[in-house]
Amino acid sequence: MVANEGFSGAVDGGVRTLLRSEGFLLLIAAVAFYERIAGSWVVFALLFLVPDLSFAGYLLGPRIGALAYNMMHATVGPLALAAVGIALDHHLALTLALIWLAHIGFDRALGYGLKHAQGFSFTHLGRIGRSARES
Repeated sequence: MVANEGFSGAVDGGVRTLLRSEGFLLLIAAVAFYERIAGSWVVFALLFLVPDLSFAGYLLGPRIGALAYNMMHATVGPLALAAVGIALDHHLALTLALIWLAHIGFDRALGYGLKHAQGFSFTHLGRIGRSARES
């Protein structure tokens, strides 16, 4: 059985591969730019997983959890922060934006997509976790 069968709102096949590849390239580009601006690798290591604190939203239910996760895992936030950092020549803003983008790229490359309200395992890149393997 196909993992996405019966679940609308997810991609599969070549489109899924393309989106995961984009995530990997986002990770590589963010890390390369981070190196270029001479960001601290200690700061990078300390902050890389901070967006995953949004998992705590799932303590309030799947709808709130998905909203919290998606707010921290959509590229619009870090891209806006990067634009501000560039426009105002604000190194910290750009540093944080690149770490954030690297995290998002890493997650996407691994297949962790934006969440649907049905639950954590329902993503725009398909089902993840044990429930996907059991399908």
